[in-house]
Amino acid sequence: MNATRRRPGPLSLAATILGTGFGSGYSPVAPGTAGSAVGLLLFWWPLGRWGTLAQAGVTLAVFLVGWVAAGHVARGAGQEDPGIVVVDEIVGMWLTLLALPFTPVTAFAGFLLFRLMDVVKPWPARSFERLPGGLGIMADDVMAGIYANVALRAALFLWPRG
Repeated sequence: MNATRRRPGPLSLAATILGTGFGSGYSPVAPGTAGSAVGLLLFWWPLGRWGTLAQAGVTLAVFLVGWVAAGHVARGAGQEDPGIVVVDEIVGMWLTLLALPFTPVTAFAGFLLFRLMDVVKPWPARSFERLPGGLGIMADDVMAGIYANVALRAALFLWPRG
């Protein structure tokens, strides 16, 4: 019997490209950080130039498509939450910066805060990982992004730049 590998179809390829954050999830060092950096770059251009409603709509759309893509890549990898899946970091990074003034200070602080919240996963973020499939992969980073957004808002309120 001749075992041949089939080439992935276009939907599978698209899911892999999105799920791995355009390949950043294959980074040999800190793939989550690499995915967050891609999220920051994509927010800087083009999302950062759009209004809050458009940013929120694109973030929601990528969350929904990312949910499916993350589940697809995870099934293909045979793992519940493989490190190569970083679309969750992209969405989390976008939520961190959503509806805030996009400046170098907010970008840098938001990046650091999101990475911190993603690693620490304060309650209930860690429990969201137990949700099934791609939803579990995405949900904890959504919560980390919300926490980082609130922390960034508080920091900007307490230390306004004049």
